[in-house]
Amino acid sequence: MGDRGGAGGSRRRRTGSRPSIQGGSRPAAAEEEVRDVGAGGDAPVRDTDKDGDVDVGSGHWDLRCHRLQDSLFSSDSGFSNYRGILNWCVVMLILSNARLFLENLIKYGILVDPIQVVSLFLKDPYSWPALCLVIVANIFAVAAFQVEKRLAVGALTEQAGLLLHGVNLATILCFPAAVAFLLESITPVGSVLALMVYTILFLKLFSYRDVNLWCRERRAGAKAKAALAGKKANGGAAQRTVSYPDNLTYRDLYYFLFAPTLCYELNFPRSPRIRKRFLLRRLLEMLFLTQLQVGLIQQWMVPAIQNSMKPFKDMDYSRIVERLLKLAVPNHLIWLIFFYWLFHSCLNAVAELMQFGDREFYRDWWNSESITYFWQNWNIPVHKWCLRHFYKPMLRRGSSKWAARTGVFLASAFFHEYLVSIPLRMFRLWAFTGMMAQIPLAWIVGRFFRGNYGNAAVWLSLIIGQPVAVLMYVHDYYVLNREAPTAGT
Repeated sequence: MGDRGGAGGSRRRRTGSRPSIQGGSRPAAAEEEVRDVGAGGDAPVRDTDKDGDVDVGSGHWDLRCHRLQDSLFSSDSGFSNYRGILNWCVVMLILSNARLFLENLIKYGILVDPIQVVSLFLKDPYSWPALCLVIVANIFAVAAFQVEKRLAVGALTEQAGLLLHGVNLATILCFPAAVAFLLESITPVGSVLALMVYTILFLKLFSYRDVNLWCRERRAGAKAKAALAGKKANGGAAQRTVSYPDNLTYRDLYYFLFAPTLCYELNFPRSPRIRKRFLLRRLLEMLFLTQLQVGLIQQWMVPAIQNSMKPFKDMDYSRIVERLLKLAVPNHLIWLIFFYWLFHSCLNAVAELMQFGDREFYRDWWNSESITYFWQNWNIPVHKWCLRHFYKPMLRRGSSKWAARTGVFLASAFFHEYLVSIPLRMFRLWAFTGMMAQIPLAWIVGRFFRGNYGNAAVWLSLIIGQPVAVLMYVHDYYVLNREAPTAGT
């Protein structure tokens, strides 16, 4: 067996001593000749020791050290391990934001004030209008429950039940909006929280009505009670199956109202037990991230927004763009923290307390290569509700997929504007326009961008789009509530 070299299968052949040829100039002594007979031009690889260094003590040096290969950054090289570059990006991101944080502290000092946070929720410590609104919401839940009880026993016709549910759902949206708009003692932050509770209640009772209607239709079609299949919770713990109309109890209704889902079921998947360590971690995350968000808003975002008012007033476009980019970093960081706080910490804590088994509150939206994929995966409870109670019913009624998708964005745009304009007591439709702009943006990204470019386009829309809406609303609110009274005096 001859000596074997490295890559490419090259091998070396030694020729032994041969007698000198007549008249030849070669010496008579034996001559060792090393010939490289490797194929494809590949060079043999030197032997290495256990540390990867060349072992200079074994064998002879190769006469060739090059082979056919591409640079690592070339697409043809097949190289994909960029972990070190990713770590470098993280380090640079931390250092750059640390510089901004120190610059902010040097320029403004410490602006975090817990007392000021309390004033955002209450104008008068003896008046709690937002909390009263939340308590009153129980009336609408009980009303929906009583309508369903009478529909189950046939005391109401389906047409009468539909009318009563429609009036109840419309009142759920109109009543808190009127109170928030007309009552001076309620703060904008308190209004937002109260309206969010009523919006969630609206979506839940809409689903509650739909599912019970489907159960009645199934029971009527089968001429008997529908026996729904039993399910198993996480860990394989079996649960008792509930059939319609046995689900129409206050216990079942309020479990659904507090559960971290918007879609009603007669038999929710249940976890076998409450994991105390898991729950404690989520509660600590909620506490820490709440304080972190408040601190970042007061220390970082508020000064940036205040400094943006003068460029808007003077219509200095270069300064407006500069302020927009300066606001984009803290706004996006706070949005990411808020996402983790709400969809992971809060919803998992509630689910653990209630032993709610379905913990899919989000998917890998950060890998989105299209706008559509992002909206389908970043908020799974809302996506499931839209798909189950809005998108699919429209398709069953003969609507096209494009019309159904547009209808979903219209509904989402309405609720975004509802939760912003009413607490601020002004109607500018910036949130509505921003949501509807997602339709052409989704088409553009899907048509012209693919892979990493599509993912970059999604991130860019998130980082830049939100600060634009924030600045628009803050500017209009500032002009309406600060400059208008000054001009009047």
